Amino acid sequence: MCGILGTIPATNEIDFKQALDKMLHRGPDGYGVWTSLENDITLGHRRLSILDLTEAGKQPMHYYNDRYTLTYNGEIYNYIELRENLKKDGFVFLTNTDSEVLLASFVKYGINCVERFNGMWAFAIWDKLEKTLYLSRDRFGKKPLFYVDIQRAENKFIFASEMKAIFPFLKDIQISTHFDWIKNNLFYYESTEKCLIEDIKRFPAGHNGIYKNGKLIIKRYWNTLDHIETNNDSYSKQIDTFSSIFEDACRIRLRADVTCGSALSGGLDSSSITAFLSKILREDFGDTKKQRAFIASFPKTQIDETIYAKKVTDHLNINATFCDIDPLKSVSDLEKSLYSFEELYITSPIPMMEVYSRIKESGITVSIDGHGADELLCGYNETILNSLFDSWNNKSDTKNILNAYSNINPSIQNSQIKQNVYKFIVKDLVKRILRYGYKSYDFKHPNFKQLDSLNKQLYILTHETILPTLLRNYDRYSMNAGVEIRMPFLDHRLVEFLFSIPYTSKIKNGFTKSILRSAVSPLLPNDIVFRKDKIGFNSPMTEWIKGPLKEYFFDEMSSISFINSSVINPPEVKKIFTNLINKKSPEYIDGQIAWTSIMPYLWEKSILKFK
Repeated sequence: MCGILGTIPATNEIDFKQALDKMLHRGPDGYGVWTSLENDITLGHRRLSILDLTEAGKQPMHYYNDRYTLTYNGEIYNYIELRENLKKDGFVFLTNTDSEVLLASFVKYGINCVERFNGMWAFAIWDKLEKTLYLSRDRFGKKPLFYVDIQRAENKFIFASEMKAIFPFLKDIQISTHFDWIKNNLFYYESTEKCLIEDIKRFPAGHNGIYKNGKLIIKRYWNTLDHIETNNDSYSKQIDTFSSIFEDACRIRLRADVTCGSALSGGLDSSSITAFLSKILREDFGDTKKQRAFIASFPKTQIDETIYAKKVTDHLNINATFCDIDPLKSVSDLEKSLYSFEELYITSPIPMMEVYSRIKESGITVSIDGHGADELLCGYNETILNSLFDSWNNKSDTKNILNAYSNINPSIQNSQIKQNVYKFIVKDLVKRILRYGYKSYDFKHPNFKQLDSLNKQLYILTHETILPTLLRNYDRYSMNAGVEIRMPFLDHRLVEFLFSIPYTSKIKNGFTKSILRSAVSPLLPNDIVFRKDKIGFNSPMTEWIKGPLKEYFFDEMSSISFINSSVINPPEVKKIFTNLINKKSPEYIDGQIAWTSIMPYLWEKSILKFK
């Protein structure tokens, strides 16, 4: 995991290095800058050393008599298998890096080599013979990639892992004309090219690009829908298949020359990752003494899950580090954190950045985490109800779905649940009749049409709305501390499988994520496997706004910059905060609304301050 930067034509090394170092946090272990002899291009790399920690792994990396030069951010987990196959074809390897395997694969298969990779990446390869730049981003967009064309960037084509590395090349930094749309659609913009800064574009996930003669051609190489087949196996056989793929996904993500750990919340997803890692370490290495779990602690708040996380670590007999999150300790660095984060979101990045900082301070460089399961396996409340359109003629399945919805909302009365279900069905039917509302980009794909109603909604969450947003967020949270996150749930083999099974394998016996619960039940306590409530890893903004951060926010709202801000409605924001403070028993959502209302201002302030 690293930070990459490139310009066509070349840039003088002093200016280029200054731009590259804006991503120092992504690659604290070293850097490289290379300019072609003809000044066609300059490529840069900030290195986070994970595989082959020697100088042999340094980038930009040259290959094939220096015809090809690579700058690369990510990991290819199946590089060992790829390397062995390439050796049979006569390729000789001088390093133990996946970077060299990537280059050898490119030489043999061309840009389509990415279809053979199991991993996450954003990379650029310069072909000096053809004077062509090849770009690629992984299937699901785990690794970021931005670009800007020559009209706005001093007659250059520029790409980078983060927008801030592009800022020095822009004539000026202007807030995007899409800004208002973005701040009102926080879960929708990540899967588009729209960015918060004018003229910077997001390179799409699952696409390759070829830049030649001043023109960029982008082509999609991956669509999950092309790789799914209806799975009619028995549920028990599906559990076996899931377990086999999931265990291998965890195993290959342990490949590293540095120490690995995990961020553990105590919820089902992160607990399942921790349990399978424990199983693998015990079976493959004989013990779990080196396994480390890091748990965010929010004492006396609605979102503290330490009691559940401790049950997991005690049951598995692994080392646990509890990280008490003190908002006052981090608020002085909030502007710098938001500058590092670069984006808008519904909650503060403080807790997540703090946890990954603690992970790094403990000597851990890789964190194997549980992102993706909610979107793939139906972990969100209202999403469950989509399956009612699949079970309408099956009373038993319908009852099961309603029980699952009730279980995930234990604090809601039965009368309210019935009302929620009725509203959902009426709202959805109106959308279908009037043909409005959000449609998947892939709604015309034959295999999308074959998905049941639940899986159609999960496809959108996974590929277009919530998950792309979370992948972006956790890249920023972790890389702010120089920590790489790996996500077994997003192994493409597992994603393909989970969109091949029906809703009845995801909602069963009154629970969602059924196939995961069944697979992990031999490894974890029942009160973790069959836990009903869902909290999620967020910031307890309601308690913080009413308590330790009250003074900070109201000082900000008294400032001239706040009063004159054009990206928010200052009186309305202040009203939202005042109402929360005066509310006798504010809920979690009140804090989320307040943070979301003020964040555009805080974002603008941080970007202008540190640009």
